[in-house]
Amino acid sequence: MPELILPGPRVHASFLEAMKEFEAEGRGVREDNSMLGRDILRYGGRWEDPEVFAEYAAAVRADADEDGPRPEGHVPCTTLWWVEGDTYLGRIAVRHRLNGFLLDYGGHIGYDVRASARRRGHATAMLRAALPVVHSVGIDPVLVTCDDTNTASRRVVEKCGGVFEDRRGKKLRYWIATGPAAPRVRRAGPGEAQAAGE
Repeated sequence: MPELILPGPRVHASFLEAMKEFEAEGRGVREDNSMLGRDILRYGGRWEDPEVFAEYAAAVRADADEDGPRPEGHVPCTTLWWVEGDTYLGRIAVRHRLNGFLLDYGGHIGYDVRASARRRGHATAMLRAALPVVHSVGIDPVLVTCDDTNTASRRVVEKCGGVFEDRRGKKLRYWIATGPAAPRVRRAGPGEAQAAGE
């Protein structure tokens, strides 16, 4: 059964296979400013070496440290890997707070599922499994965004209790309660009457 784990050497071989799948989709090019894209650019071609991979996993874990070094504009982030046994299926990143960009576009959470594991419910299960982690960081509710053209991601967010707030540019913004007794408030959906910015 899949589970969330801290980044580490257990899934090294399947992680490398997953990164090749992402690269085949065009991830890791200079224009890809996502967390995954930056990791591929920085470590791709080197993380086959177990020592480099261990260094990479340690750096990802250290990014959760409030006082750790990070690029300007970045916030502390807890990243967990979604795995089944020794098989890497995807990752979810929980940003501990929002800056201006994250409030409008990025949200608290980013996630990726490797191509060979998609359409099997992993994104939904991974997001649900991460909500207690989000709550433990002190975030309730949590902001999750997705592109307005990404129907699959929108369904994942809605299945996990996402309440639509608004659209900002191409991003749909949803809030998900992370606490056990948090109230649910329905707001207009993306196809309904909407606030300014559409």
